[in-house]
Amino acid sequence: MKKTDRTTIEELINAALSEAIRAGELAPVAVLTPAVERPRDPSHGDWASSVALRLARGLGKPPREIAEIIAGHTVGDSRIASVEVAGPGFINLRLSPDALHQSIREAREEGLDFGRVNVGQGRRVNVEFISANPTGPMHVGHGRWAALGNAICRLLEHVGWQVTREFYINDAGRQMEVFGHSVALCYRELLGESVVMPEDAYGGSYVRDIAQHILEDEGAVWMDADEELRDAHFKERGYVLMLERMQALCERIDVPFDVWFSERTLYERTEESNKTPVEEMLETLARDGFLYEKEGATWFRTTDYEDDKDRVLVKADGSYTYFAPDIAYHLDKFRRGHELLIDIWGADHHGYIPRMQAACASLGHEGALTIVLGQLVNLYRDGQPVRMSKRTGEMVTFEELIDEVGPDATKYLMVSRSTDQPIDFDIEAATRQDASNPVYYVQYAHARICSILRRANEEYAKRKTRGVESIERADLSVLIHPTELDLARAFARFQEVVEAAAHDLAPHRLTRYAEQLAASFTAFYHSCQVITDDEALTAARLYLCEATRNVLALTLGLLGVSAPERM
Repeated sequence: MKKTDRTTIEELINAALSEAIRAGELAPVAVLTPAVERPRDPSHGDWASSVALRLARGLGKPPREIAEIIAGHTVGDSRIASVEVAGPGFINLRLSPDALHQSIREAREEGLDFGRVNVGQGRRVNVEFISANPTGPMHVGHGRWAALGNAICRLLEHVGWQVTREFYINDAGRQMEVFGHSVALCYRELLGESVVMPEDAYGGSYVRDIAQHILEDEGAVWMDADEELRDAHFKERGYVLMLERMQALCERIDVPFDVWFSERTLYERTEESNKTPVEEMLETLARDGFLYEKEGATWFRTTDYEDDKDRVLVKADGSYTYFAPDIAYHLDKFRRGHELLIDIWGADHHGYIPRMQAACASLGHEGALTIVLGQLVNLYRDGQPVRMSKRTGEMVTFEELIDEVGPDATKYLMVSRSTDQPIDFDIEAATRQDASNPVYYVQYAHARICSILRRANEEYAKRKTRGVESIERADLSVLIHPTELDLARAFARFQEVVEAAAHDLAPHRLTRYAEQLAASFTAFYHSCQVITDDEALTAARLYLCEATRNVLALTLGLLGVSAPERM
């Protein structure tokens, strides 16, 4: 695995400490992490270490004296431009231009593989990031899970995991029966019958649209049919139409799924055992001693795994609780060969986490389930809350938001905040084409670089040289302007940002990185003319532009957002 700058600096500090001990300047100490971090104030350097403060008590010396000794043994390393001791004993290090130029080379030459590491080592992870009822359109909360899950999957793949993307279709239970009956009632109403919609019926305009579709497709043949048969038929037709709509929307926004898992299959008997997955799961838990009977119900001993109370799986009337199929579903994921499961749930499921983790542990997969909880999405328009669709007068759907804002801005803004924070999504702000819109700002930086490179090609053509290919031989030693080196520093941080974002399942860190990189490029663009009369300087700056373009495109790609060449 390629080393990060942090690892390189840690090794440098440890080597300097070892040299000081060998030279007799410091007494032998136990091996410890050198506590390397990036200073909050860039003027203090690229890296800082507090190792001297941590060694002071054990060595019986003032930390500043220890820091001076260690710093003295870092002199001569070509990667380091300067080392300073500051404050009570911090060691501040600044990278050399040569080291920064190497980051530029890697950013350009490695392209979309830049920052790729093998943390996952090819292990299989299942990420379930939308769970929806096919009884209505996806809402904006589903949109946040779509954007978040897609970005998490892309991040995990970049750090070496083999990812399965999964959509859980809640297509079992009473809500499906109510849905079918609601469509059937609308169908009858379209044919002129006066109907009364029950209070629990689905009443959105989409239900009438489905009924109209069926009417146009099949005519009035179901008008006088048996009500039970008619409801069952309309349930299935409506189910297929809604599922196709969900799948089409996910395809439209480039959020693919490997598995569309039907909840119904958990109640269907398998050929191998002639039992349903739920029955197989109950047998497994019973065999291992995790179930007991009380008051006619079957209970799961989740308190063995620190849940606050045991949970019912089979009620006294023989019906299952919601927990039973959920356990069977997670067991199915493990049986498909996944070593790690990641579920993205709404914040209202917080209390459900301990019992589900207890279930996975009891099935022999303790610690293999990670839950990401996401807060709500609040829609605004020019700062005013939006609760209803202008078109239908009903709840704004995810599809309508995409229609108005577009996939890129929607996905970017949906992952721009930590999952433990609600998203205040302003529709007007998301469609602005200026620097106040972060996704536009980042994409525009990429498009601007593409424009510069096109212009460079035209200019090189006029000079009758080999064109942009000559950039390959650029001498980067001429890149010494502070804004040029700041871009290089941003490249040097990329792998570290990606690894941390993947580890913490926190893609919002990439949005911050993208905006900082775009800002660094904008500062460079305004400070340094790219195409000049100096051929060597022009080639080097074009090389830097190509490196920046690569990293911007890669960062946006990891977020599931496009990198346009023209805007």
